[in-house]
Amino acid sequence: MNRRDLLKKLALAIPALAVAKDLEAADFLINGYKEKMARGPFQPNWESLSAFQTPDWFRNAKFGIWAHWGPQCQPEYGDWYAREMYMEGSRQYKYHQQKYGHPSKYGFKDVINDWKAEQWNPEELMALYKKAGAKYFMALANHHDNFDLFKSKYQKGWNSTKIGPKKDLIAGWERASRNNGLYFGVSVHAAHAWSWMETSQRSDKSGPYAGIPYDGKLTKVDGKGQWWQGLDPQELYEQSHPLSKNSSDNGMIHQQWNWGNGVTVPSKEYCEKFYNRTIDLINSYNPDLVYFDDTALPLWPVSDAGLRIAAHLYNRSIKKHGKVETVVFGKILDELQRKCMVWDIERGQSNTIEPLPWQTDTCIGSWHYDREVYRNKRYKSAKTVIQTLADVVSKNGNLLLSVPVRGNGTIDEQEREIVEEIGEWMAVNGEGIYDTRPWKVFGEGPAMHSLAPLSAQGFNEGKGKPFTSADIRFTSKDNVIYAIVLGYPENGEVLITGLNSNTRAGMNQLSSVEMLGNSQKLLFKEDDMGLRIQLPEKPKFNYAFTLKIV
Repeated sequence: MNRRDLLKKLALAIPALAVAKDLEAADFLINGYKEKMARGPFQPNWESLSAFQTPDWFRNAKFGIWAHWGPQCQPEYGDWYAREMYMEGSRQYKYHQQKYGHPSKYGFKDVINDWKAEQWNPEELMALYKKAGAKYFMALANHHDNFDLFKSKYQKGWNSTKIGPKKDLIAGWERASRNNGLYFGVSVHAAHAWSWMETSQRSDKSGPYAGIPYDGKLTKVDGKGQWWQGLDPQELYEQSHPLSKNSSDNGMIHQQWNWGNGVTVPSKEYCEKFYNRTIDLINSYNPDLVYFDDTALPLWPVSDAGLRIAAHLYNRSIKKHGKVETVVFGKILDELQRKCMVWDIERGQSNTIEPLPWQTDTCIGSWHYDREVYRNKRYKSAKTVIQTLADVVSKNGNLLLSVPVRGNGTIDEQEREIVEEIGEWMAVNGEGIYDTRPWKVFGEGPAMHSLAPLSAQGFNEGKGKPFTSADIRFTSKDNVIYAIVLGYPENGEVLITGLNSNTRAGMNQLSSVEMLGNSQKLLFKEDDMGLRIQLPEKPKFNYAFTLKIV
């Protein structure tokens, strides 16, 4: 008996399968998952995945740009909108009431329907990002809101080709990335929708809507006569389960992120659907990088879905390239897990040269576009981004920079100015960034004495002393040392204490020093205090300039 006939018989014989609409649904119920893991040397366990080696292209790339863009950008009111619009009294809740109405009548599903992305031009944005010096691009494939931004086989109704923009956004981003010679990545956050969207099960505790449930428990039958008739909100919100312990405490989501501390454990069906969706995404769009916003890997340790996804991605890459040329990112990794993927630090930096390549991800504003950041001119400056890049690269890291995208698919003029300035700096100084490796020390200067420790997945950026002209970060390539000086000294002289006559005893004599972007050979002198270099006139962007020491 062939597989199709077997499925037909099972669908008739087993009540649970009789409700399946088609053979695909029946197959899912029988097997738990449909998408097969690619065969190869990597198995879905930590020991096997620890054979991963970071591809050289990623180590050389150093700088990427991220479009953390989805329906939560439509209100233009900041990060975690889909969760916090259901938190009575919150900033987003108040704004939502004013703009859209009460969340019992107008929920997040309706925000998605309002989102059209009508001015989105991925080719234009990618050309801008390439000019800014980015070597890879990351696109949001889904967020904790559980909405897929691609033609999804497993989130059939709740994806961007069906409602909202009615466009395959990941396809558009991928095409633009490839056309501009950038490596392409996707970020996947949907594993946590199960607990993250629990706020949608609430109701107001006071006021005219007290006790009236928000829309988080609606089902398909409630859609009769509505714009979403035929769609099941539970496929989006995933709230047909008991609330987690202390769910009414808005801060519990952070303590329960690693699927512990009383979080309601997701069902096997939920976990396998996530697996299927992500494998479908990988197979359909061929990303070079996959970013997971999870401790270690998605759904670990309650499910091995994330382990299977990582093994699939590595094995698939070997089949295509003969070796692993793809990258997976994870957060809060132990020693073994850091060998299995690239460690990602959110809004923060390591305080030492890491033995394995790693990445900082940060944003010039709010992760989801926030009109208030624009109005109050609170974006990170190009200066801050460049100084962060120099610090990260000196410690064996890469920088992934999010540039918030408006609901309509554009970036504003303040953001564009920042991106363009980064590009101007990189055009001059990129030699000291790309293809480099750490020197024997990452740097020197007063900022090193006020380093802030990491907190959870990162969050130590901006907590140390500001960089000054006495702060230097080093990179190296072949026999060249690059000293990136994070400010122009008033006396026009740089003193590099790490290059003094004592520490350099027995080494080859230095032959030349020059400032990138300036062909003038600089006067220098070595003594027991260090290497003294007389600088030319200030460069255009004097908050960071690069000395090439040979």
